[in-house]
Amino acid sequence: MAATTATNRIRVVLAEDQAMVLGALAALLELERDIEVVARAATGRQALTAVAKFTPDVLVTDIEMPEMTGLEVATALKTSHPGVRTVILTTFARPGYLRRAMDAGARGYLLKDRPSAELADAVRRVHSGLRVVDPGLATEAWNAEDDPLTDRERQILQRAGDGRTSGEIASELRLSEGTVRNYLSEAIAKLGASNRVDAARIARSKGWL
Repeated sequence: MAATTATNRIRVVLAEDQAMVLGALAALLELERDIEVVARAATGRQALTAVAKFTPDVLVTDIEMPEMTGLEVATALKTSHPGVRTVILTTFARPGYLRRAMDAGARGYLLKDRPSAELADAVRRVHSGLRVVDPGLATEAWNAEDDPLTDRERQILQRAGDGRTSGEIASELRLSEGTVRNYLSEAIAKLGASNRVDAARIARSKGWL
């Protein structure tokens, strides 16, 4: 078999907000002769910038990231860099997250508690055009409740759940405070919650946030 050269190695951008985890993942992947980590990112926006700069074959990203979630990054890449395949690597073994990841265009969904060798294998399989999803989680996803939230309701509820005020959310998303409150009221009603904090808790527990 011919040796793998730098020109045909799978080029990967890693996105993870925990520095130690990011370093460990990079070290693991760089042990593989056919994989090259071309950039690391600690936020969602950094991940987008790295993809634009290095045009990797695969992006491996966590879901919960500062500035933009991994799912928001995957959605953005569908338009800006459709050739880059996304693998979600997360602790969230929830069908709702998996369904949202697939809707966002992700080609892989792996859990962090799986053996480390599975990550490199997933990168190879996704790069070759396959989809890689934990079989048990995929089965659960088919039977999971449908997510009732709209994208805008999810954006606002996520920020409210993080403790931001209606005014802060309105300023960040360039909406009026009244509009933000209306979206929150809709989300609270859909989820049968008592308030915005309870609504965020329910949505997160189902993988909708």
